Amino acid sequence: MVAWWLVIIGAINWGLVGISGFIDGLYLNVVNLLLGNWPAVESLVYVLVGIAALVAIFGCKKCMSGNCRSVEADINQGSSVNRSM
Repeated sequence: MVAWWLVIIGAINWGLVGISGFIDGLYLNVVNLLLGNWPAVESLVYVLVGIAALVAIFGCKKCMSGNCRSVEADINQGSSVNRSM
């Protein structure tokens, strides 16, 4: 679930960066605007978004075979929670 939200946030951020490229004087990199004073933290956010994208692509073997259920259905049935821990 966290990976999914990071991918969505990253995609929106890159979309805003792309839009700002067409408008002179406008810079819409939200991550940089929020964390501009902390470049190491900004880089960490980008790394986490990249890892989240890899998890979204390769993390669900069922999804690649076309048998993917929604995350909400998994949560409601409790299958995404490891109860043995």
